[in-house]
Amino acid sequence: MSNTFTKAGFDLGMVTARGDEMLTFYRDVIGLEFEATISMEALGVAAMHRLWANESLLKIVVPTKDVDAGADGGMMGATGMRYFTLSVADVQTALDACVAAGAVIIWDRREARPGVVVGMVEDPDGNWVEFIEK
Repeated sequence: MSNTFTKAGFDLGMVTARGDEMLTFYRDVIGLEFEATISMEALGVAAMHRLWANESLLKIVVPTKDVDAGADGGMMGATGMRYFTLSVADVQTALDACVAAGAVIIWDRREARPGVVVGMVEDPDGNWVEFIEK
């Protein structure tokens, strides 16, 4: 089977009980572009904060009811989606903004392979975000 994708980026949904903290982190610290906050109560969504990184959309979803937390432990804590990567012009600048906001740094700036620099942080819910500079 082959698909024809109609957008260069992708949409990622994160479910959280800490909607305000997550919005602040991704909008004000990471620098994603805030589009809107919408409610879809009929779908069990009290608030969906929509933030853009070029053509990729991050949806921070606050459910209308309590939802169990996912497995913690970072990249090797469990199978499934454990982190996502943002390509940035300067990894150290991204890490410095996270440090200033009190975020946990998982990996300081380091060369992953020749010509590729990475760093990894943890958001307020414990999700890992990798920054990559090529």
